[in-house]
Amino acid sequence: MDFLIVGCGISGVTLALKLAENSHRVTIVDAKDHIGGNCFDYFDQEGICIHKYGTHIFHTDNETVWRFLSRFTQWYPYQHEVKALIDGQLVPIPFNFNTIEQLFPEEMANRLINALLSEFPFNKKVPILKLRESRSKDLQYLAEYVYEKVFLHYTEKQWGVRPEDLDPLVTGRVPVFVGRDNRYFQAKYQGIPLQGYTAMFEKMLDHPNITVLLNTKFNKTLAKDFDHCFYSGPIDEYFDYELGQLPYRSLRFEFLTFNRPYFQSNSVVNYPNNYDFTRIGEYKYFLDTQCGSTVVSYEYPERFSLGENERYYPIINDENQSLYKKYLDLAREEDNLTFVGRLGDYKYYDMDQAISRVIDLLAVSVRTQKWIVPFECRPLR
Repeated sequence: MDFLIVGCGISGVTLALKLAENSHRVTIVDAKDHIGGNCFDYFDQEGICIHKYGTHIFHTDNETVWRFLSRFTQWYPYQHEVKALIDGQLVPIPFNFNTIEQLFPEEMANRLINALLSEFPFNKKVPILKLRESRSKDLQYLAEYVYEKVFLHYTEKQWGVRPEDLDPLVTGRVPVFVGRDNRYFQAKYQGIPLQGYTAMFEKMLDHPNITVLLNTKFNKTLAKDFDHCFYSGPIDEYFDYELGQLPYRSLRFEFLTFNRPYFQSNSVVNYPNNYDFTRIGEYKYFLDTQCGSTVVSYEYPERFSLGENERYYPIINDENQSLYKKYLDLAREEDNLTFVGRLGDYKYYDMDQAISRVIDLLAVSVRTQKWIVPFECRPLR
């Protein structure tokens, strides 16, 4: 069969390779001048790997996904740690025992730690909104402190709404960790592609059955030359915003170079309460690049405006999900079309989830030759 894939990001590239390896012919198009979507990176003249669209750290517990990508890259064993400026101090985030001991007097810190241990499992994450439901006065105090100092203002800056107006799957991404592990992720497999994400994607697309067309805008007449189209662009855009626009948050990055070895004490520092930016990322940490200068990016969240900036994060709530489901109803009426990826599925996917979504989809489709649409696909594990 001949397949058209719209979008050369992580979902599209994975789709292209899996189909090509099953003896199908694939053409993948993207309006941008590069592959990799928002995972695109490049090396500057000092050898620092710059993530053009903000910091991307790969992490997963899915061994299938890890082994799949490991065919195309060696990994730098990077373990991600994040700090935040809280009450004038740089402390580990997610909030954990070390954070508590750094911010509170010793006696109070011990009491708060013991209260956490009495109510929640050790070495587990507890969503902020769950912590607020506790009947313990100590935990209620801690919950309100973390909510105010770490969660509330950062969430308002990042999403443009209060936390209560977001889906719990989104707000749950900002937890308290019941333990001393300073890592941001506890996944079994973590790392950064040793030669960068772009080099990894180039190897994935290096297949005789794959044709890549960049600087190519999709139009529906293009799809008529193919047996099936996988569309990883915005589902509302495909239907010409017939039912209205699905809301997104966007980001603006300010990149700065400093002629000194390091700018900050670790790769990412969050600023929940100060300034208009949410965080500063420093890229040389990811591959432990040794050079005399450094590059950082200031990350400013902003509202997505059509034609003015990029879609980054779907704003998941009941109202927006209702609109998305109406677009899925339109999708049911389309022949030979499947929507995938963050924009096609209107879901927040980590990188491993996007790949798992494709692998699960094709595991069914290749066997049955039924190229099912998103609402019929198995849910993410």
